[in-house]
Amino acid sequence: MVSRMFRLETEVDTSRRDLLRRRLRDTNTAASPVLRALRGTPGERELPLHVWALDDAGAVAGGLVGHTWATWLHVTYLWVDGRHRGAGLGSQLLAQAERVARDERGCASVRLETWDFQAPEFYQKQGYDVVCVIPDYPPGITEYTLVKRLR
Repeated sequence: MVSRMFRLETEVDTSRRDLLRRRLRDTNTAASPVLRALRGTPGERELPLHVWALDDAGAVAGGLVGHTWATWLHVTYLWVDGRHRGAGLGSQLLAQAERVARDERGCASVRLETWDFQAPEFYQKQGYDVVCVIPDYPPGITEYTLVKRLR
């Protein structure tokens, strides 16, 4: 048996991060026929998807930030100013993003994460299903992952 010694480092190193990302991508591509088929196609690229709601003065009243990738929309942020909550603006932002993702980008599904004090019930009312619950992430808060099929 050969004993090997390794030096472990905890420094932030962007060149090593990029190397690791490439190697993991290559390993995943070799292991997955789905990812292999995706490589080199337009679906392989993450494309930003932003939807903004502006008030009469042009100020941001709400917005949605996400991206599409491999027939999925991933909603990263959805926020509505407190003065405009309860008027359906969040639903409109989400519906617009879903429409663009489905009709213009060929997406079949959406995923997002939210915390227990944010909006899990709001998303469920929009047709989303809870697929993952992580208690104490961060401590004292529960995180939910929700998905919705668009077709």
